[in-house]
Amino acid sequence: MSVSRMGSEDGAKRGCFPDDDDQRTRLLGPDKIPPSPSMQHCGDKPADKLLTLPTVLTLGRVAAVPLFISTFYVDSWWGTTATTSIFITAAITDWLDGYLARKMRLGSVFGAFLDPVADKLMVAATLVLLCTRPLEVDVFEQVPWLMTVPSIAIIGREITMSAVREWAASQNSKLLEAVAVNNLGKWKTAMQMTALTILLATRDSSLGGSDTLVASGVVLLYISAGLAIWSLIVYMGKIWKVLGR
Repeated sequence: MSVSRMGSEDGAKRGCFPDDDDQRTRLLGPDKIPPSPSMQHCGDKPADKLLTLPTVLTLGRVAAVPLFISTFYVDSWWGTTATTSIFITAAITDWLDGYLARKMRLGSVFGAFLDPVADKLMVAATLVLLCTRPLEVDVFEQVPWLMTVPSIAIIGREITMSAVREWAASQNSKLLEAVAVNNLGKWKTAMQMTALTILLATRDSSLGGSDTLVASGVVLLYISAGLAIWSLIVYMGKIWKVLGR
């Protein structure tokens, strides 16, 4: 959504990535290397504090996923309204928890881990739901795979990037820096969230010009999928350069 950065790249907004000391600790053991200040504190707050305000907001997004799925299958105007409202609220709180983590210095290692999990759960659930229950528009009857292709591309990219970042974190800081969030990923997320909001909202058949809105949502989703694959290629290129040095 241009309304949000939900699905933002793996915890980058909280500024709590592991550093070289963290990698050496994994290799040498916790008794050999003193903990890094950046991992002891994330924005002047202890990294082991679990429930900060941003983290509570993130937990709320996770808890909202079952409710989101339930309202999706309610066959009435209020079901569509509730589903779309939950999605938009989740998007807003995603931006808000990142803002508060930076502004109030409440970031934490746990929050950095949980934030992308919450984002990916909501996005993946939305894509799967839209694939299993397509909009009642002629184009989806004529081309049944229209939603499936970008959905697989987006979900597949997120799974791949999560694995790549986990691997990079176990190697060294240069590799981790190579897969840090970039502007391409932010554009991908903005397109993706806007597309999903449109496609959720247009499930209400009372909306005027719904066919045009659905078409714009599908186009934006394909653009988002293209950006997702492109950003994955860019990340892999950066990793290749680091490994080749």
